[in-house]
Amino acid sequence: MSTAREKIFSTLRRGLKRGQEDAASYDAAVARVNQRIGAPQRNLVPQRAQLPQPQQVELFIQKATALTVTVDRVAAPQDVPEAIANYLAQRNLPTTLRLAPHPDLQALPWADKPLLSIEAGPGRSRDLVSVTPAFAGIAETGTLMLHSGSQTATTLHFVPDNHIVVMRSSQITGSMEDAFAKLRQSIGGVQNWPRSVNLVTGPSRTADIEGVPVLGAHGPRQLHIVLIDDAAQEG
Repeated sequence: MSTAREKIFSTLRRGLKRGQEDAASYDAAVARVNQRIGAPQRNLVPQRAQLPQPQQVELFIQKATALTVTVDRVAAPQDVPEAIANYLAQRNLPTTLRLAPHPDLQALPWADKPLLSIEAGPGRSRDLVSVTPAFAGIAETGTLMLHSGSQTATTLHFVPDNHIVVMRSSQITGSMEDAFAKLRQSIGGVQNWPRSVNLVTGPSRTADIEGVPVLGAHGPRQLHIVLIDDAAQEG
């Protein structure tokens, strides 16, 4: 082990008030960490997130739109292409969409809107509009939970100027803790954890320069959600 590396670890041990561990104590420490990961403890959840699911949906929309996110509610998946076409026309955006190769998106009736040009694949610098799914929506803050994978490239979330998210109202949870619990259950173990999990609250923005807000500094300038009201249908 190099001297510099050992100095770094020594500093960390002092900060954690731990000494040089032998193999047995190291194995015990690893076991404790694995146990904690395998049985995570929930934090306190704000009261505003503990609502019936229909009210969680309304709270999510309220919080998201307060952050300049636009939301379009549709009754069924087959209504999504028309909703997206209308959104693009209203904002004079190009009709070429970079689509996440996710089965739920590919199954939509894009052929009903022949003026839309659909290209599937990861995001590229020349792409102006991307369409992706989301894993969950978090009602307490209007946040989207997005994760990477072969069907959901992270570049689609951050590279294009305009990001359109298609999700179902039944995917909306009350709190961040609920969303992470849902993710843990979905992936079936920490060994399957996605390479990245991103929490997106509104379009990209910064006010670092003279306190003037600027959109699109680190990601999309516009974030639009097409919300399929499947929870209402189930009720």
